[in-house]
Amino acid sequence: MRIIIATIKSWNIERAQKLQQACQGVHEIVIYTRREEFTLDNVRNFQPDYVFLPHWSYIMPKEITDGWECVVFHMTDLPYGRGGSPLQNLIVRGHKETKISAIRMTEKLDGGPVYMKRALSLEGSAQEIFVRCSDLIFQEMIPVFLEGGKEKITPVPQEGEPVIFKRRKPEDGRITSDMKTEQIYDCIRMLDAEGYPRAFVEFGDYRMEFDQAVLSDEKELSARVVFRPNEKE
Repeated sequence: MRIIIATIKSWNIERAQKLQQACQGVHEIVIYTRREEFTLDNVRNFQPDYVFLPHWSYIMPKEITDGWECVVFHMTDLPYGRGGSPLQNLIVRGHKETKISAIRMTEKLDGGPVYMKRALSLEGSAQEIFVRCSDLIFQEMIPVFLEGGKEKITPVPQEGEPVIFKRRKPEDGRITSDMKTEQIYDCIRMLDAEGYPRAFVEFGDYRMEFDQAVLSDEKELSARVVFRPNEKE
C-alpha cells in the first residue's frame, strides 16, 4: 500500500517517521512536512491509496481531495465540534474527554463521513494531549487502514445535529480577574503546546505569559511566568 502523511507538528513527524521505518518493505510511505512539498504533481506521481492529514493547517487543493482518499483526524466526537480550535473549545466547555474522529475530507468543513473514532483523555497540558492523540493516530488508527490492504474501510455519514466551534484568537487567551482557579488552570494548560500563543495577563509595559500549570488538591495553582515587554507602536 502507498500512503502519504502530511503534518507540521513535531510529535506527529516523529511518529510518522517511526511508522515509515516499521513499514519498510511492506508499505511505501512518503512524509510531507512543508507546504511546498505537498503538490498535486507529487501526489499524482506517487498515486497513494490514502493521504493522512494529522494536524495539517493548510487548505487542501480540490484536485487532491477529489482525486484521492484524504483522511483528517479531528479531536471531537463529530458532528459535535466541527470547526477550529477543537482542543481549546472542548476544555473551555468543561469536557474531560473526547474522541478522535477519522473522517474523509470533503468540501464541507469537518463534515465528511467517519471511518472510525477513538476515545481521548483531555487531562494535562495541550502538549501532553496532542502527544497522546498522536499515539492513538499512529499506533491504533492508521494501522487499521494499513491492515485492510486493498479492501478499504467504508466511512459512514455523520449522524446528529452539528455543533460548530469558532476558531479562537490569541487574545482569547487573556486571564481575567473574574476567573476561578480551575478556569485559570484550564486557560494556561490548553495553550501550553508547541506553536501556540500562551495564556497571558497584561501588566504595565509587560505581558506576563504562563505555562507549566499545576493545580493541587487544595486548589492552589502554580505556573511558570515569563515577562515580555509589550511591543511599542
